Amino acid sequence: MIKTVNLTKVFRTDEVETTALNNVSFTINPGEFSAIMGPSGCGKSTLLNILGLLDNPSGGEYFFNGSEVSKFTERQRARMRKENIGFVFQNFNLIDELNVFENVELPLIYLGLSATERKQRVNEALEQMQITHRRKHFPLQLSGGQQQRVAVARAVVANPKLILADEPTGNLDSANGEEVMNLLERLNQQGTTLIIVTHSQRDAEYAHRIIRLFDGQIVTENIRA
Repeated sequence: MIKTVNLTKVFRTDEVETTALNNVSFTINPGEFSAIMGPSGCGKSTLLNILGLLDNPSGGEYFFNGSEVSKFTERQRARMRKENIGFVFQNFNLIDELNVFENVELPLIYLGLSATERKQRVNEALEQMQITHRRKHFPLQLSGGQQQRVAVARAVVANPKLILADEPTGNLDSANGEEVMNLLERLNQQGTTLIIVTHSQRDAEYAHRIIRLFDGQIVTENIRA
C-alpha cells in the first residue's frame, strides 16, 4: 500500500536550510492502522503531507499503491488523491456556507458522480457516522464532536483506500475524542488503511503500529501483536 525509501524533505530560504525529514523508510500494508507520534516540529505534518500527495519529497522514493509517486506533478497528485485518499483535520475544515449533506457530498461532485449515486453514498456515510439527524444543519450549529463526525463522513464517502487524520481529536474533549477514535477504528476494521498523526498516547494505542519521529528521523517503530 505505502512504502517510503530514504524519504527526505528540505525547506530552503535565501539564508536557511531546514531538514524536516531525513532518510525516512517504512512500509504500511493494506488494512493497517498506524500512528505517527513525536514532539512539535519533528516532521510529522510534513510526512503526512507527502503521504497524502499534498507535497513532493526532496529526495528518496515513495510508492503508493504500487506506483512510484515522488516525482508526480501537481495534476497527477491531485488525480491520485481524489481517487484514493480521504483526509480528516484537527480543525474539521468544513465549509460554513454548506450544510452537513452538502459538505459530505463535495468529494463526490469532484469525482463526477450522478446526483442519485451521490445521495445514496452521502446518506450511507451519514448513517455510518450516526449524524443523519443533522444533515440539514450547518457546521456552526454543531458541536465539535458532531463536526468531526461530519468530517470523517466526508473522508469516507468516496470509499478511499487510505484515510489520513491529522490530530483528529486535538480540538475535542475526551468523551468526543474517544467517540471519533472508535469510529476510525471501526472503519479500519472494515478494511480501510488508516494513518493518524497524534500527540495523544491514548489515541495512538488504537493503532497496530506506532512510528515515533524525532528531528525528522524515525527513532522507534512498535508493532502491536
